[in-house]
Amino acid sequence: MRQIVRRGTLDLTWPDGSLCRYGAGLPHVAVELTDPRLPRRLVLDPDLALGEAYMDRSLIIREDDLYGLFDLLLGNPPHHRAPRRSRPDLFLHQALRRFAQYSPSARARANAAHHYDLSDALYERFLDADRQYSCAYFRAPDDTLEEAQAQKKTHIATKLLLRPGQRVLDIGCGWGGLALSLARDHGVSVMGITLSEEQLAYATARARETGLADRVTFRLADYRDIAGTFDRIVSVGMFEHVGIPHYRSFFATLTRLLADDGVALVHTIGRTEPPASKGRWLRKYIFPGGYAPALSEIAAAFEKERLWPTDIEVWRFHYAETLRHRRSRFEAREAETRAIYDGRFCRMWRYYLTASELAFRAGRQAVFQVQLARKRDAVPLTRDYLYPGRPHVSRRAAAE
Repeated sequence: MRQIVRRGTLDLTWPDGSLCRYGAGLPHVAVELTDPRLPRRLVLDPDLALGEAYMDRSLIIREDDLYGLFDLLLGNPPHHRAPRRSRPDLFLHQALRRFAQYSPSARARANAAHHYDLSDALYERFLDADRQYSCAYFRAPDDTLEEAQAQKKTHIATKLLLRPGQRVLDIGCGWGGLALSLARDHGVSVMGITLSEEQLAYATARARETGLADRVTFRLADYRDIAGTFDRIVSVGMFEHVGIPHYRSFFATLTRLLADDGVALVHTIGRTEPPASKGRWLRKYIFPGGYAPALSEIAAAFEKERLWPTDIEVWRFHYAETLRHRRSRFEAREAETRAIYDGRFCRMWRYYLTASELAFRAGRQAVFQVQLARKRDAVPLTRDYLYPGRPHVSRRAAAE
């Protein structure tokens, strides 16, 4: 603990009642461990044990300052954390991560159902009105969540270079918001696919209600089973569920489905550090089979296919702000969620939203948008098309 806590102060009450103080300064967090078995579990598997202890209340934080605890833990520089030799769990998890992420169609569908087939009432309590469950795009600090999500969809549509009449495939369409926006605003036809029955029902109903059912269809399907040719392919917030053993297959599918002059965009959470095996608690309770890839892992897969990387953009604090809004909304209506589920479920969800926000704010998490094409000239050679209001000044004109 002395190695871990160098910034901030942690008052830790051990199961035997003894109190120890680690570090100095702010933030100042007080934690009590009530289970004698918990210290050993925290040493052997800290990620999993910490989350489970908070859910089960064998770890109690003064004033329930979960945000403060994560700010303390993640705010300490990595070289001040426990050395790798004291983490026997890391080697085993690293060795088994490919096995854990093996995700054939049946397993992928079960993983999706675990998270996305929960009560509609849960998601409407913390998502924006369009149910965008991926990173929003904040052009200004005071943007609302709805504004930032609309800006995200516009940014994606611009990168896709849409033209009326084109066929678009949306892999991992969620509740259908992006697919419906592309069809309504750009005159394209969209096929959205999901592995969640709840999402499928909701998206299909939205297509009927908005009068777009003739241009947008939703299917319960795995991306590997799709046939045909599409002018554009977009995948937002789904690549995290593909699994490392299937990265090559995913990009091979894009190559197979994309028209010769087609453009694809993959929007995914990722890590700005080398590949690693982390997030055991998150994979067990929230996203089974989930994994945030390093950019090197993504590139190693698409470079083996006939695809040109035409643009790679890194979003840094955007997801932290997105999650701040979601966490605030969830906490404001937590009593309603408790009536549907129970206190343990609500603590699990608070832990998920809080830990994720701090991972993007103080950790090494980011969002990657990777634009791909079959031809190197399928998209403009500069980024000017993304910002049409910005004037271009030639070198000669600037000199004059």
